[in-house]
Amino acid sequence: MTISVSEAVAAITGPGQPFELVDVEVDGVTNRSFKNAPPTLREFFASSRGLHETFLVYEDEEWTFDQVMQEADALGYALVHHYGIKVGDRVGIAMRNLPEWIVSFAAILSIGAISVSLNAWWTEDELDYAINDAELQVLIADPERITRSLGPCTRAGVPILGVRLDDLQPLGPGVEDWNQVLVRGVPMPQVEITPDTDATILYTSGTTGFPKGAVSTHRAICQAIMAFSSGAVLQAARRGTASEPSSVPPCFILIVPLFHVTGCVPVMLSCFSWHFKLVMMYRWEPERALQLIERHKVSAFVGVPTQSWDMIESPNFSKYDTSSLASIGGGGAPAPPKLVARVEGSFSKGRPSIGYGMTETNAYGPGNLGDEYVSHPTSTGRTPTIVMDVEIRNEQGKAVSPNESGEIWMKSPTLIRGYWRKPDATAETIQDGWLRSGDLGRIDDEGFLYIEDRAKDMIIRAGENVYCSEVEAAIYEHPAVHEAAVIGVPNERLGEEVGCVIFLKDGATLSEDEIRTFVGERLASFKVPTRVAFSKVPLPRNPAGKFLKRDLREHYFV
Repeated sequence: MTISVSEAVAAITGPGQPFELVDVEVDGVTNRSFKNAPPTLREFFASSRGLHETFLVYEDEEWTFDQVMQEADALGYALVHHYGIKVGDRVGIAMRNLPEWIVSFAAILSIGAISVSLNAWWTEDELDYAINDAELQVLIADPERITRSLGPCTRAGVPILGVRLDDLQPLGPGVEDWNQVLVRGVPMPQVEITPDTDATILYTSGTTGFPKGAVSTHRAICQAIMAFSSGAVLQAARRGTASEPSSVPPCFILIVPLFHVTGCVPVMLSCFSWHFKLVMMYRWEPERALQLIERHKVSAFVGVPTQSWDMIESPNFSKYDTSSLASIGGGGAPAPPKLVARVEGSFSKGRPSIGYGMTETNAYGPGNLGDEYVSHPTSTGRTPTIVMDVEIRNEQGKAVSPNESGEIWMKSPTLIRGYWRKPDATAETIQDGWLRSGDLGRIDDEGFLYIEDRAKDMIIRAGENVYCSEVEAAIYEHPAVHEAAVIGVPNERLGEEVGCVIFLKDGATLSEDEIRTFVGERLASFKVPTRVAFSKVPLPRNPAGKFLKRDLREHYFV
């Protein structure tokens, strides 16, 4: 028998329960917090030492939890004793999803350094900005990222520790081989870390054209890990199945980048927490994903809506056994109701799910799954959550009544502490412990949250945030362009794709392929417009001088 949300929350968060809640004050802000969360990620990772169950599967490799931690110990030792890394120093990670990414993350945080996740798709110019903005002391990278970051690192005097270097010879100046530097069998160095020590910097696209480094503390990430764990236990408590063993050992498949908060926290760190197996893909290929789901009896598929579409649309979908899947979903972008229905009807046991989180919340937020998602397919879930309060506020910052629209504000112990060395941006986004999401929405009488629009001029393409101003700035560098407006264009598979409308200077000529190539030389490929239109007249503007992007979208792309 299903019990109410409030009854289930009371059952799992009361005194003496694993998810017991207490009020914790940090910098004058009080939040409901998990009493039993690890104080720092050093203790969190240490709990996996000595576990010989399989943790990571990558191609033909299998790593146990203990092997990952032994390698992390060796790397932590090298970072401290070979590179001189101290608490608070920044160490970058720039690589595709590899076991060494996870090893690097665990080692960096265990020695009190700050892990800086660099987007593996960034161009040399984008990497150059982040390397200098974070003032990296070391960069850990794979061959492809070494090629792009070698120039910026050489100019900045940043040494590079390279992984899997068989295809990179000669190594280049300042590059050392992981296998030559690491000495196995040494202990993790002893350091002093507190819950409020900075732990991670994840870069988010900025409206000014430059990304902002979102800084999280050990406390925030540990609270987020507990929050995701509590959600699963809460659902089991509501169904009365908390004590029923699963016939299939839990197993996640990693289909989103680790440099994104979704891949890092709710997927990778949740598997670390619960000691689940994590199957890593070399790259996203729906056919390969189906093969791995069948072979490893994957139980959870967490990605962006695009990937669910791709998997279901695979011509060989019905040939694979997907009966182990219990949950299919993720976040990063709204899922169309049609997709929710397709997921619900395509898997024998798997149910659709979605979550609303941001880099700034460590991916945590209201989630919707199963029956409630099927009955409320346009909602991202109930509010409040166990440790997050959500309000809809008007332009004056005042909370509005149910069913009224406004900006979504969130308050939680999982929030970032601010943006790296950007106090003005921090003050604008985080006020009295509340985060301004930049998204517009409403909460209905039942507490379900609905995302209606974005206050920021941003496109979400297959879960990747693309700020229109950043792409516009790149287009305006072309000498033939007089005006340019970048617009999100609806796309069933991607959610949105990047479109642009251009008005050329008198006598100038420019083709679609030429502008795509031009932008592609300056920005990551996912930011390059796939839909390009040229206007013969100046682009329409409102009285404030802003482009009428809705009109442009309807005229050129609908």
